[in-house]
Amino acid sequence: MFLGGLVLLYILTYIYPGLFAIVNSISILFITLCLVDLVLLFSKNGLYAKRVLPEKLSNGDDNSIQITLNNSYSFKTYVNLIDELPFQYQKRDFSIEINLDGGEQKQITYTLRPLQRGEYYFGHLNVYATSPLKLVCRRFQFGQDAMVPNYPSYLQLKKYMLMAFSNKLLEYGLKKIRRIGHTMEFEQIKDYVIGDDIRNINWKATAKRNHLMVNQYQDEKSQPIYSVIDKGRTMKMPFEGLSLLDYAINATLVISNVALKKQDKAGMFSFSRKVENIVPAERRTSQMNKIVETLYNLNTDFAESDFARLYIDIKRNLTQRSLLLLYTNFETLDALHRQLPYLQAIAKNHLLVVIFFENTELHKLTHKTSTNTYEIFQKTIAEKFVYEKKLVVNELQKHGIQTILTEPNNLTINTINKYLEIKARGLI
Repeated sequence: MFLGGLVLLYILTYIYPGLFAIVNSISILFITLCLVDLVLLFSKNGLYAKRVLPEKLSNGDDNSIQITLNNSYSFKTYVNLIDELPFQYQKRDFSIEINLDGGEQKQITYTLRPLQRGEYYFGHLNVYATSPLKLVCRRFQFGQDAMVPNYPSYLQLKKYMLMAFSNKLLEYGLKKIRRIGHTMEFEQIKDYVIGDDIRNINWKATAKRNHLMVNQYQDEKSQPIYSVIDKGRTMKMPFEGLSLLDYAINATLVISNVALKKQDKAGMFSFSRKVENIVPAERRTSQMNKIVETLYNLNTDFAESDFARLYIDIKRNLTQRSLLLLYTNFETLDALHRQLPYLQAIAKNHLLVVIFFENTELHKLTHKTSTNTYEIFQKTIAEKFVYEKKLVVNELQKHGIQTILTEPNNLTINTINKYLEIKARGLI
């Protein structure tokens, strides 16, 4: 802008020759200041920046990226920081402006929310510095290309890790489950304390010890818990940037960890045209690593899911009664009826929980005020589809199949809830 004004002044000197000496003096002053600015900025490497990346990104969560800036100049420096983000974000105007006093060090933190599993490549960290004169800008470039894998939501895993073992379940929207009876796995006989169930009093031990003794029971352990993920085309539907498949993957990661902490066996497999990505249910220390690595590469294949093949493989390979958490999606009652015979057949030998999703956009449409005939038509159709989802739930429950109909962002909470309820009721 200053250069443009200087050029304009020189043009005016053709009209008013008396201005030439003044304009020439201004030009000399400008060039001198530019030289001073050049010396200030290029006399030494006055800025240092370092980007600290996590070992892995958490899919669908806000991940923190930290940048450390160190100003070794003796004067205040104005910095424009441009980080070359991975191509998945398609963001080419990302920049951060910050001021650094002489000798000051600052830490900058920004967040990224990845929505696709896979490899994320970061480019160079570009830092543009100007002195208080703001006539010359110097570019510093730091860091080489860096790759960070984006895994299923391990941040969500940490968030819910202690849910099943603490008294803070209600803070996250989990229901309080009342235990009906108790499981038959005996643990020990102990002294009675206030609050123990008087129905568990052991009268023989009480007579021998001459004070109240009670039987203590524990949840049955080592029960197989399988997450069954439908990776057909119905699971490609997006919600807030993530596909339904990604929500199912994140929920699988959390529920597998909770099951292992509850001393059960956790496993998983996916299906579409065939059953694959099989991790047999076990309780080893390396089980979570196996599940995470399997989930990392899971993608939809845009095919029609074959529930008949699913039933055959389950009957052939799962001989022990197991809890099967089936993540799928049924939009209409007709879609369910085509697969219902296979679901009934699976439920004869296993405890099957069918988990599918509410269409939140349709719910918003049903609560929207209609102002014309077209909007009334849209609202009517939306209400029809919402009602049909409820019919799907009723149809499954009528045939003795447990269901979870949930919004995608509440999937993990509701799945944990159902698992704890099943454990509390001793259904498996």
